[in-house]
Amino acid sequence: MTAADTVLTGARVRTLDPRRPWAGAVAVKDGRIAAVGEDADVREWRGAATEVVDLGGATLTPGLVDGHSHPVWGVDMSAGTDLSAVRDLGQLRAALAAAARDLPPGGWVTGWGLDHNAFGDHPVHRALIEDALGGAPAFLRLYDGHSALASGAALAAAQVTGPRTFAQRASVVCDANGPTGHLIEHAAMELLADVVPLPDPAQRRARLLASLHDMAAAGLTGAHVMDMQSPGVPELLDAVEADGHLPVRLRLAPWCMPGIDTEGLDRLIALQRLHGRQWRVGGVKFFMDGTVEGGTAWLERPDCHGESTDALWPDPAAYTRAVHHLARAGVRTVTHAIGDAAVRHALDTVELLGDTGAAGRHRHRIEHIETVPADQLPRFAALGVAASMQPLHTAYTRADHTDAWSRRVGEERAARAWRCRDLRDAGAVLVLGSDWPIAHHDPRATLATARLRRPAGAPGTAPVTPEQALTGLMALEGCTTHAALAAGEEHEAGRIAPGYRADLTALAVDPVTAPADDVATAPVRLTMSGGRITHRG
Repeated sequence: MTAADTVLTGARVRTLDPRRPWAGAVAVKDGRIAAVGEDADVREWRGAATEVVDLGGATLTPGLVDGHSHPVWGVDMSAGTDLSAVRDLGQLRAALAAAARDLPPGGWVTGWGLDHNAFGDHPVHRALIEDALGGAPAFLRLYDGHSALASGAALAAAQVTGPRTFAQRASVVCDANGPTGHLIEHAAMELLADVVPLPDPAQRRARLLASLHDMAAAGLTGAHVMDMQSPGVPELLDAVEADGHLPVRLRLAPWCMPGIDTEGLDRLIALQRLHGRQWRVGGVKFFMDGTVEGGTAWLERPDCHGESTDALWPDPAAYTRAVHHLARAGVRTVTHAIGDAAVRHALDTVELLGDTGAAGRHRHRIEHIETVPADQLPRFAALGVAASMQPLHTAYTRADHTDAWSRRVGEERAARAWRCRDLRDAGAVLVLGSDWPIAHHDPRATLATARLRRPAGAPGTAPVTPEQALTGLMALEGCTTHAALAAGEEHEAGRIAPGYRADLTALAVDPVTAPADDVATAPVRLTMSGGRITHRG
């Protein structure tokens, strides 16, 4: 027997492998799991250079994976002031005034994570913040990532003076006096891309590495990255790996947006061959709609503002043709679909492919699925479409339906919000993620909130659709085995078994049986990604 590089012992190993559900020790060699056994077996795995780590009774699980994240783009998106704690206009104006006071000459106020609910009954409008800025240009991303508020000076810098026409459903919101500053959807926000300052390359790289190390410290070993939007992503990741090790394994899905032609689709196919040691391009991301709060979700009936009746793709059939083109080339597809009409069309698109046998199962997945009728639930399992959801997003809603999301969709649709349990009970593969920076990347919070349907550590907060709570095992599977299925990696990831990747997470408590509030704050004893220890606690 060849000696292991690392031996992990003194653990309760929850393998998620039905052939051997429990063990006490794991041996790792060349980035793979070499053996799984008990503490008594450790001696035969050891060599002179083997590192032995005693986990002191911690629970070792397959490595936790964030099923929906934006770690590289998120570095750019989360620049400036964190506005996620702002609850009303008074707090917003105070935060912006403080940021403006600290600006160097010619500087911009940038912010992110701003909750729509902070505006109360007011429409999102730059007039509400202009005097707090003292004339400084400002670009503030709302928490949904699909909209922003720009000040008058920022609009002027980008020469945005009125409405624009886009290939996708997007808008520069205007009133009788011109642009209100509310920019809805990516194409509208991109109008300011050339004028809003970004971190310099060295700062960007440092912030990315710091963010990835924070993720590893929280127990993450991998992330399904739902973009490749930032400039020079492959080059950035290659440069990081030239100097060391990416602490989190990244699987990237570049975007496919309305207006793309066959040549553009073929370029996306060609991107699939790009990879490094700890990263690779693996799939393509579509948007079938936008967000409920922005009025750009695609609903089967109008929302309570009479909006949300259109797809992001003005011609939904063009989306179907694009998915089919990529599928014929063997490319996995991911579709952002929040509204019920968007979910239905994405499922119809897969059904038209006819690729629902074993070879095609889980090659396609749908993200977010915020409100969906019962008749669509069994279609996920029947068509082999993976569902991907973000339990932490329920924090932007309230059980009494007084929040912006619930008031938009109305009582009936709010009552079927984030149907995680219904999808699992219907036999669907259910991947769990954060959508960082839309919500925090900590997988312990994701595991806890999936069970609680309220923020961890807040027992006084009423849960949102509590009947949709997952069991502890279901939540863990959503970050391990089901994440592997959705990526087509079920034969090398998501379990602790010989030959599988050595992506492992050790928590001080058992994430399946410990109280959910305790899971959210459980110390992370060890994180290992690709056979390398990326965090010790």
